Amino acid sequence: MTASSENCAESSLARLAPVEAVLFDIDGTICDSDPLHYYAYRELLQEIGFNGGNPITEEFFIETIAGKHNDDTALALFPGDLQRGLKFVDDKEAMFRKLAAQQLKPLNGLYKVTKWVEERGLKRAAVTNAPRENAELMISILGLTDFFQAVIIGSECEHAKPYPDPYLKGLEAVKASKDHTLVFEDSVSGIKAGVAAGMPVVGLATRNPEQLLWEAKPTMVIKDYDEPKLWAALEELEKAGALRQ
Repeated sequence: MTASSENCAESSLARLAPVEAVLFDIDGTICDSDPLHYYAYRELLQEIGFNGGNPITEEFFIETIAGKHNDDTALALFPGDLQRGLKFVDDKEAMFRKLAAQQLKPLNGLYKVTKWVEERGLKRAAVTNAPRENAELMISILGLTDFFQAVIIGSECEHAKPYPDPYLKGLEAVKASKDHTLVFEDSVSGIKAGVAAGMPVVGLATRNPEQLLWEAKPTMVIKDYDEPKLWAALEELEKAGALRQ
């Protein structure tokens, strides 16, 4: 990303001033959970002889599964047999929860940004395509149960991501305006959802390739919450808010 692009990203966040809310995706955004999802899918698909018994690749996982709603994943893996697909993803989620309980870790710099949000009294919600049982488990493991004021689940909305419905419901839940709310997301479908809901999105290239994320039109892309360009943008946002108050 060029210096001029970074300046443009900072200015794009500054237009939110005064910022009043931050909405976070969960998988890949507050924790690096995709390796656990990938492992569970790879093992269970190989057990049933999927792909001729050959393990799925990370590329297949990113293109076909990552960030998508489970109903869409079920159909992609088992075209024409939704019930079998849904049973499979349920089994996979149970395996994921066992792995998460032992191995889930926060993304670098996560607690720095949650502290920034808390200290400024900003509203906050988690907005995810994950099943509620997974979402609440991950939030609990990370010690953020009391941090989030709402947890929005894609399957509990009329449409899941990449539709804007979950993010619009998140805004409604915390009573915030899209004109003063920032989104953090790590997947193409999630970034598209946030952009469609009318908010600037900071993309996290946790596992998905940065160039893939840019196709969904985020305001900026970072590797994790420790990146200096994120903090430069937040500092500019804070200065802009002080000028407008």
